[in-house]
Amino acid sequence: MRGERLIYLPLGGAGEIGMNCYVYGYGKPGEERLIVVDLGVTFPDMDGTPGVDLILPDITWLKENRNRIDAVFITHAHEDHVGAVGHTFEQLGAPIYARPFTANIARHKLAEYGLGPKTVRTCSPWPQTTQAGPFTVGFLPISHSIPEASALVIDTPEGRVIHTGDFKLDTTPLVGEPWDPALWAEVSKPCVKALVCDSTNVFSKHPGRSEATVGPAVERLVAEARHMVVATTFASNVARVKTLADAGVRAGRSVCLMGRAMRRMIEAGVETGVLTDFPSTVPMEDAGNIPRENLMLIVTGSQGERRAASAQLARGKYNGIELKDGDLFLFSSKTIPGNEKGVIRIMNMLSEKGVDVVDDNDGMYHVSGHANRPDLETVQDIVQPQIVVPMHGEHRHLREMVKLSEARGRAGVLAVNGMMVDLSGNKPEIAEYIETGRTYLDGTVQVGALDGIVRDRIRMALNGHVTVTVIIDEDETPLGDPWCDPMGLAEEGRSRVPLVDVLEEDLSQFMGRANGKTIKDDAKLEEGLRRVVRQTCMNEIGKKPEVTVVVSRLS
Repeated sequence: MRGERLIYLPLGGAGEIGMNCYVYGYGKPGEERLIVVDLGVTFPDMDGTPGVDLILPDITWLKENRNRIDAVFITHAHEDHVGAVGHTFEQLGAPIYARPFTANIARHKLAEYGLGPKTVRTCSPWPQTTQAGPFTVGFLPISHSIPEASALVIDTPEGRVIHTGDFKLDTTPLVGEPWDPALWAEVSKPCVKALVCDSTNVFSKHPGRSEATVGPAVERLVAEARHMVVATTFASNVARVKTLADAGVRAGRSVCLMGRAMRRMIEAGVETGVLTDFPSTVPMEDAGNIPRENLMLIVTGSQGERRAASAQLARGKYNGIELKDGDLFLFSSKTIPGNEKGVIRIMNMLSEKGVDVVDDNDGMYHVSGHANRPDLETVQDIVQPQIVVPMHGEHRHLREMVKLSEARGRAGVLAVNGMMVDLSGNKPEIAEYIETGRTYLDGTVQVGALDGIVRDRIRMALNGHVTVTVIIDEDETPLGDPWCDPMGLAEEGRSRVPLVDVLEEDLSQFMGRANGKTIKDDAKLEEGLRRVVRQTCMNEIGKKPEVTVVVSRLS
């Protein structure tokens, strides 16, 4: 029997950006004690996941091994790291550890499921540590686009692992702790076995910019505006929200926060002491009474979300406020890949109202929360890890990060979701492959991505749907003709008569030809009727719809 091993297993966030969920284990193979790092979500789109509310990592493997989980550690409060805690807590049952700001956000998510505040345990930053089975874990401060982001220092019998979480090297982040290279060098002295590292911006070749560089440009823009100003950014970027609010106040404007997520983040910052000097704001219900040239709105919806404040303002009124010709709308944010259509749609709707739209194409009004390539090199050189494991990136990011690490003389390993890495010894090895995927939150129910529910929804969206009803009497004789109800299909086709009439005529002819054996067999009858509908629709309108057949038998 082989001895103990140290494993790393990504279940989300490796090979994609979002839905972060990572597992570390130590012990005999198959018996390791486990800790989970982050439980995040990603967001659906109408093309691939219509109607889905959220996408969660598939934690089947964790549920099967829940008796081996000692703790869950959350690195920071972005949705792709903390968004799934409420949806998964009862399935895992392990205590959750986080720093105060993140803990505040996590507790609110758990409260939605009726779970008390004691399910989240608040931790202080390094050098305080938490014992979880064979692991000793500390929260190492690092700058990011949200307060109190932390790397994790994970001490194991096999050596020290540093899991960076999301980070940037910012010595003036305005809110939260600055990058402290001396602290990181001190923590790295004992020899770091593995650096599990954010790789999002590995292709960006210039050093990252500080959050402090955004303020002057925003202030000039707001000060020069002559009508109402609206700005949107990531609700979680508390420092940016403060920068925008400060710019509004300095320009003599009343500032109003619009959007539940943004208000919640600011409340959390104030409650936990992260924000001590956020400017006073006016309630939403009072904003409409303020002269437009004296008002600045800071709103949610920087990624084109349909129900957020930005989208509602673009479509018409929101809380009684309507944008007009000459108003200014600032996107102080980067559009996440995949969200371009939604953002551009809102920009064009605003433009149609005569609103002047300003985005960050010239890099003046936004800085990334992730480390660029030179910064990633700096971290590697400070930490001097034996092994580099890239995470938080698409496959191309992970692969490039491995190349970067190997070029600097370090072993790199490309591990995507479901790939268990053995970090024991001097060389990382792929130990196992775990079946993983995605879980959809569909309304209030969690369904598997392969359950067929969303697949059927997409097929109906693409092809339309027809319901066919037929009644069979006690003598196994059709009672009248079948009738049908098409949905999502053209009303007329090639015959220039109503499609429903053509369908019902063809269905009636099929029933007239059907023999007794077919009439008595529900499966054969349903298949025959379905085939008629699909063929008729193909001939008439060039579509093969989804078909539901209802056979009612009188007894």
